[in-house]
Amino acid sequence: MSETPETPQDGNDQQPAQNGGQPMMRLLTQYLKDLSFESPAAPASLSTQAAPPNMEVSVDVNGRALGENRFEVELSCSATARRDGNIVYVCEVNYAGLFHIENVPQDRMEPILLVDAPHLLFPFVRQIVAQSTRDGGFMPLLLEPLDFVGMYQQQRMKAAQAAAPEGVA
Repeated sequence: MSETPETPQDGNDQQPAQNGGQPMMRLLTQYLKDLSFESPAAPASLSTQAAPPNMEVSVDVNGRALGENRFEVELSCSATARRDGNIVYVCEVNYAGLFHIENVPQDRMEPILLVDAPHLLFPFVRQIVAQSTRDGGFMPLLLEPLDFVGMYQQQRMKAAQAAAPEGVA
């Protein structure tokens, strides 16, 4: 079976060269790797007269190469609701995408995997968290949009500080 190259949309019949061509990132597929919802105090925790719970939300992003030009990016989100020190519910989601990335300089690959790719996946994680919390009997938890650029920069700063020899500021 042979593959036929895609025709450019701009009407130009010339394809960019595979090596040194235009940078390209394509989302091949996306999938739910793990989903957990726990409500250990139900049905008592479902009281509508109780104060709203305090929320703790954490997000993590990981990217890994799976072969030539293929990368998996996993977006993990954990949300814990507490009321009076007791857990009301815990929702954990691991959502991933398989990306085809080519013609990208190596120094640009990490920001693509940790900023650009999770930006594409986040709306789906947000929907899953909202649906899961609603299905658990609570108000849907609508995650605020995330600043993946800021998260990446913080991660880089922490890594640079950890790599610096002691006594050097």
